[in-house]
Amino acid sequence: MAISDIVLYDRDRHVGPQTSGGLLAMTSFFLYFRIDPLSRLIAAFAILFYVLTAIYSREYMRGKQRAGQYYICLLLTLAASLGAIFADNMIVFIVFWGFLGLLLYLLINFGRKERTSETAKKALITVGGTDVLMVFGIALAWRLSGSIRMSEIHIGMTFGTAAMSYLCLAAGALAKAGSMPFHSWVPDTAEDAPVPVTAYLPASLDKLLGIYLLARLSLGIFRLSPALNSVLMMVGGLTIIAAVMMALVQHDLKRLLGYHAVSQVGYMVLGIGTGNPVGIAGGLFHMLNHAIYKSCLFFCGGNIEKNAGTTNLENLGGLAKQMPVTFTAFLVAALAISGVPPLNGFASKWMIYQGVIEAAHSGSRLCIVWLVAALFGSALTLASFMKVVHAVFLGRQSARLAKKNVREVETTMGIPPVILAFLCVLFGVFAAGIPLRLFILPSLGYPVFFPGVWNAGLATALLLAGILIGFFIYWLGVISKTRRSETFIGGESLESNPEMRISGTEFYHTIRDLPGMKPLYGMAERRRFDPYDICSRATGGVYRIVSHLHNGILPTYLSWCLLGATILFVFLHGAAR
Repeated sequence: MAISDIVLYDRDRHVGPQTSGGLLAMTSFFLYFRIDPLSRLIAAFAILFYVLTAIYSREYMRGKQRAGQYYICLLLTLAASLGAIFADNMIVFIVFWGFLGLLLYLLINFGRKERTSETAKKALITVGGTDVLMVFGIALAWRLSGSIRMSEIHIGMTFGTAAMSYLCLAAGALAKAGSMPFHSWVPDTAEDAPVPVTAYLPASLDKLLGIYLLARLSLGIFRLSPALNSVLMMVGGLTIIAAVMMALVQHDLKRLLGYHAVSQVGYMVLGIGTGNPVGIAGGLFHMLNHAIYKSCLFFCGGNIEKNAGTTNLENLGGLAKQMPVTFTAFLVAALAISGVPPLNGFASKWMIYQGVIEAAHSGSRLCIVWLVAALFGSALTLASFMKVVHAVFLGRQSARLAKKNVREVETTMGIPPVILAFLCVLFGVFAAGIPLRLFILPSLGYPVFFPGVWNAGLATALLLAGILIGFFIYWLGVISKTRRSETFIGGESLESNPEMRISGTEFYHTIRDLPGMKPLYGMAERRRFDPYDICSRATGGVYRIVSHLHNGILPTYLSWCLLGATILFVFLHGAAR
């Protein structure tokens, strides 16, 4: 009997005296937990990313206070993640899920910036607030199905209680994943939390786990209606565009990566929202790919921060020669997240595009809008990383950085991004043979038809041929006699005029200054679109009103008591009639 068959064990079946204690313990275990291809996939990669994060943290956390507590929290995060991944009982699931929110708060607090505590509180409140909605959604699902076991719940989608239950549970999944409108804690965490924490988040607390829950809800627990599929695609499309537009104008590397993490969630939600096999497989594949290249990017960002002492793009530049390993890994991951073939990001996005087109053939009229949003989002992502690569690695060094002796990081901090960069190539070139055949398609349990054609082998061969030709042309230039001269701008020497240096942060200022975009960017910088800040201001306003009314004067309190008693009397009198 396969493990996936054991989850169908009937809890009401009588276990006779002949049943061994081991079998009884196993069946009792599977009353609360579930092991199937999808959960095995998520768990395997959560463990892999934990190992890489622990290796990276060995040097990063060396000599820092509370390092022991950090490793304990990291290990507890893995344990709670595995508990939530394998949980089949929804009460057990919500316990592990809530524990992860507390661990997120503790991990963020290992950062050393002044606002780290506020960022940790923001993450806890955002995630914890949606956890309350999830409890309500679980109660509604139990009322509809009569069970709290995920494998036994199959709710047909109708407007009313079923839709309310799904939306409450989906809100928790989207908040953990960092999708809009629950996204604002992600860029703040990326900027203020320790780099190993931000690198581990896509593989434990947010992308893998949040999208995993959304897939469970959308594919097994609920049978979504076309209307809710359209809502998911709308959320995905808007998340892609809005977040990448914010990433374009960021000057801090880690905050920029945080906004890209939000944008990539949109592709996963869009793929699941298509409701067809190729789109759903693409969304799950992109979830896995994102964890790979985003963790790689954050590890590389940590290497830059450790050796350069800053992640501000204006104070960086020219690091490709001094940090070649970090540069290579960052470049591969940047091309992967931008959807450049033949890397893994392109393979999963290509499947999502096909899923959206299939949904359009099924009658969804707005699918062309979400397809354009996904394609445009990839173009803007590539444009954003052109700015980053120039500002950090290829541009001229800043005066501040020129005074530092920057070199490549230690081996333990270099190995994790190199491994992840290699996976970006492997999962892209051999997408059909390795990740899809071995991991993604078995986790779905049904065949997937690919309407489009993509030959990764041919594209890779042409790409390698182009690289070889480029190296040959470079070699011809090196062996020939060349004249070297100083760089100058308008007849002025760049050496004697360092203020003429272009850092890369000036890229896309024209987008910020567009008549329609400038007020929107201004409102975004003032956090006018941040639900957390909106609720904070509303709560503060209520507090000020209440504190003004409750001024400590006894007659005022007596007046409020009299008014309350009068309102209660009128209400009860009306009900009695």
